Amino acid sequence: MARGFDESLLSWWREPLKSALISGVAIQEVFNPMRTAGTYVISSTLGESVRAFVPHPLPPGDPDLAPESFVAVNHMAELALARLSGIAGLVPSVDWLLYGAIRKEALLTSQIEGTQATLTDLFDEEAGFAVDNTDDVQEVTNYLRAFRMVQDNLRSPCGLPISVRLLCGAHGLLLEGARGSGKQPGELRHSQNWIGGTRPGNAVFVPPPAEQVAELLGDMERFIHEAAPTLPPLVKIALVHAQFETIHPFLDGNGRIGRLLIAALLEHWGLLSEPLMYLSGYLKQHQAEYYRRLSNIRTGGDWEGWVAFFLEGVATAANEAERGIVAIASLVAADRRRLLESPKAGPVAYRLFETLPMMPRFTIERVRQKLSTSFPTANAAVKVLEDLGIVTEMTGQKTNRSYSYQPYIELLTR
Repeated sequence: MARGFDESLLSWWREPLKSALISGVAIQEVFNPMRTAGTYVISSTLGESVRAFVPHPLPPGDPDLAPESFVAVNHMAELALARLSGIAGLVPSVDWLLYGAIRKEALLTSQIEGTQATLTDLFDEEAGFAVDNTDDVQEVTNYLRAFRMVQDNLRSPCGLPISVRLLCGAHGLLLEGARGSGKQPGELRHSQNWIGGTRPGNAVFVPPPAEQVAELLGDMERFIHEAAPTLPPLVKIALVHAQFETIHPFLDGNGRIGRLLIAALLEHWGLLSEPLMYLSGYLKQHQAEYYRRLSNIRTGGDWEGWVAFFLEGVATAANEAERGIVAIASLVAADRRRLLESPKAGPVAYRLFETLPMMPRFTIERVRQKLSTSFPTANAAVKVLEDLGIVTEMTGQKTNRSYSYQPYIELLTR
């Protein structure tokens, strides 16, 4: 079976047109049994010969991607992103929305790869508290560094565009000092890799040979920057993410860099000016389906099924992010009102409160440094917020106390 067809999927290919209902919107899932997504070549690694998959350049062809498979759900996803952008403009500070959203995406994309760190672990590490799973937290903080580097480049007139070079730079930061640091950080792989299985010969999937990776990524880069695109931006993002994961250009960290690329492209094409959506939450919740849809592209050319799944994910994640923003804004507004009504509250307490969404775990010493004030003044401000039930002391000690803006953390981790 030269095209790598999976016999278990033949029943799908015998149904050329299949209706589906995604998030209340009727769409058409169109299957094209004659399309192939790539070819197989023989590659060798660890003394074994394997069939490595080399994807065709984007966009899908022979036949072209069926518009009826994505028009309705793409419109739904674009509207959800537009609402998300709109509601973000109604809150007093986009910065504290970004603080939580970026960290949640960093955590969830790392958890897909097996990281066990929690959002509280991340907040504790930033507060200077001791954390048990330091390796896992390091992976998440490295993702944050990689994401900021990509974002800074895209927003700078002198920065790199979305390119192989930019992704390699992000990859170097992702693996720096963490698990995988010995797997060529910042470099395209020089050897054959494989996914699943105990050895290359029984792998679930074998990506293209190393010597073809640079050319394949170059084709993908040209597709991103094509002068006259014929597909909607969200559809292009879906195609690029799947293509990147199929190429699997690094020895480690491909999933995280591939999902970082999604966020970068959302900004690049003006779909979301700030990274307020954590799509990795949807992909983690539907992880088996995520991997199955990607696999179906390679085994049966089912780009339509993957695109519909991806667009549904964008719509769902954007709607969830919108609800999260409303909940957080309501909490902060209610707590701010309680503080303003308190006769004991003064300017330092007000300033401390406004920093809480970006400093949800803290010590009095950290407050002193953050607000550039004296220790007694910082202590008094914290005491006002504690008496009002806004923050909670966590140690039960009289010295070296630490505090948490717990309702806010619970909303983020919901």
